[in-house]
Amino acid sequence: MAKKNAIGKENVKVEKKETKSKSGVSDFVDQTKQELEKVVWPSRQQLLSESTAVILMVILVSTVIYLVDSLFSWGAQQVF
Repeated sequence: MAKKNAIGKENVKVEKKETKSKSGVSDFVDQTKQELEKVVWPSRQQLLSESTAVILMVILVSTVIYLVDSLFSWGAQQVF
């Protein structure tokens, strides 16, 4: 029986599979395919909404940086 950790989940030991008959490249490709099968891909709506949010935040932050830079530029011109 596996011991429970602080969160209450069981620690599970993962056994390493020995595959000496496969070459390194084919083994890598097989493992990559196995991992990609585990990926939870976003829906089209989720992809579009999150991409839109990222683009809007980039625009917002770049605008703020531009405005602060313009303010400091104007301030430096007034002093010097």
